[in-house]
Amino acid sequence: MAGRRDGLLTRPGGSPSRGSRIAMAVAVGILLGCVCAFLYPDGLFRSFSTSPYHVQGKSEKCETAERTNTLKSELASLSQKNEELKKQVMELISKLKLAEQGKDQAQKQFLALGQQHKAGAFGTVKSLRTNPAVIPDESVNPRLAKMLEKVAVRKELIVALANSNVKDMLELWFQNIKRVGIPNYLVVALDDGIERYCNASGVPVYRRNSEEGIDRIGRDGSNHAVSGLKFHILREFLQLGYSVLLSDVDIIYLQNPFDHLYRDSDIESMSDGHSNMTAYGYDDVSDDPPMGWARYAHTMRIWVYNSGFFYIRPTIPSIELLDRVADRMARQPDSWDQAVFNEELFYPSHPGYEGLHASKRTMDIYLFMNSKVLFKTVRKDAHLRRLKPVIVHVNYHPEKFERMKAVVDFYVNGKQDALDPFPDGSRS
Repeated sequence: MAGRRDGLLTRPGGSPSRGSRIAMAVAVGILLGCVCAFLYPDGLFRSFSTSPYHVQGKSEKCETAERTNTLKSELASLSQKNEELKKQVMELISKLKLAEQGKDQAQKQFLALGQQHKAGAFGTVKSLRTNPAVIPDESVNPRLAKMLEKVAVRKELIVALANSNVKDMLELWFQNIKRVGIPNYLVVALDDGIERYCNASGVPVYRRNSEEGIDRIGRDGSNHAVSGLKFHILREFLQLGYSVLLSDVDIIYLQNPFDHLYRDSDIESMSDGHSNMTAYGYDDVSDDPPMGWARYAHTMRIWVYNSGFFYIRPTIPSIELLDRVADRMARQPDSWDQAVFNEELFYPSHPGYEGLHASKRTMDIYLFMNSKVLFKTVRKDAHLRRLKPVIVHVNYHPEKFERMKAVVDFYVNGKQDALDPFPDGSRS
């Protein structure tokens, strides 16, 4: 069979016949046609056209132009939205900074601790007492910031407000500060006369930029009105990151107070109390006989903090306290700043009112002494007379300047009878 098939397709000399070559060519053509039909179903020459746009002509060019214009319009719209988003982002960043400083106390405590802790054994657990300081913001008052860099020591200083009405007491005030050797103090001058006087006396002085309401009170206001200003003015000191020992000018300095501070609370204040009970608190039992069996009710009592001498740290609760007092003093100009100061500091949260969450410490009444303690108790006790207080604040008596000079004579000049001429209370 094989020999026969070969015989039909080849000549006697072994070369293929003409008919065989034609048959092979036809078969190859058919095969190529099938392949092209499979690979190029739309036609071989159509697939090699340069661009579909050439086929579609002018209508496609118009659509392209319209599409380009649409894209340009969308790009312009996106650019505008991008600018708006940038502004919103900047506003959010600004709000975020404020929010960081305005987080509640629990969050601040958590951040200060760094991590959560399990409660320890009985008797070993103590809560956080020292709130973290705010982030200093020099943009609040660049001029004051530069001055505080020169005056403050370890980011703290004594600050007193004064106008020309208290010039004599102010002089005695800073003379004793200089004598003790306290370098970090500053007078906030409330009028031009005090500013000139402090500059001439070599006393660090700061005069705020003019504000109509503050200038008027500073020049002409009563002692209570001027005292209320400090809560408004002190805010900038705290925002700049400085702790302030706020001082009235009716105070005699006998030691450096910064050597006797604990710095473990938002507010560390001297007391108007005249004994351990009144200054540090006690259980006062109220008697209401008609109640019969329940006639006795226990109350907790403490004498108020003195708003003329307190140490305040730059924390969120401290700034909130200043804001609350300044706001109430602005809305209730006849209020006494010391009463408002204590109400905001001590009143607890209750229905309709959210209390201030600030930590506080009462200063030692025999180191930070008010004039009631001095004239009613200390001067009459042989043992207590030998103690040397840090400061004496003549807050209970109207004849302030005379008593201030007597305090200097007694504690500085050694005149043992210097306090004797004065009554326990006021002369009238």
